[in-house]
Amino acid sequence: MYGDEATIRRILTELGDTWAVVGLSTNRSRAAYGVAQTLQRFGKRIVPVHPRAETVHGEQGYASLADIPFEVDVVDVFVNSELAGTVADEAVDRGARAVWFQLGVVDEAAYGRTQAAGLAMVMDRCPAIEIPRLS
Repeated sequence: MYGDEATIRRILTELGDTWAVVGLSTNRSRAAYGVAQTLQRFGKRIVPVHPRAETVHGEQGYASLADIPFEVDVVDVFVNSELAGTVADEAVDRGARAVWFQLGVVDEAAYGRTQAAGLAMVMDRCPAIEIPRLS
């Protein structure tokens, strides 16, 4: 288990409301689209991060985490496991408070590096499943 209940609760309720959603595009059939919508419904500000930098759910998109001109609290990662570690490292570099790897996204080395850098980390879980349980 990569993220105990206390860590999940802390990320969802205490660590901030600005969530960069890496891999979020206007493709409605992708999981990121629905998860971002759920995060918004629960009061989170979502920031789409995708190479096309599309506006999604009314929020301006950015091509990379580095392009976002304001603070990001949580980086929610919807890329495959091979790319996820790089995204986690970018989240650490830009000062995020937490990293969340979606269901099926697993990189144990990145998990260790992210926690060692002082960030809260959850892996192989979905905030759209977890957040309604807390309400």
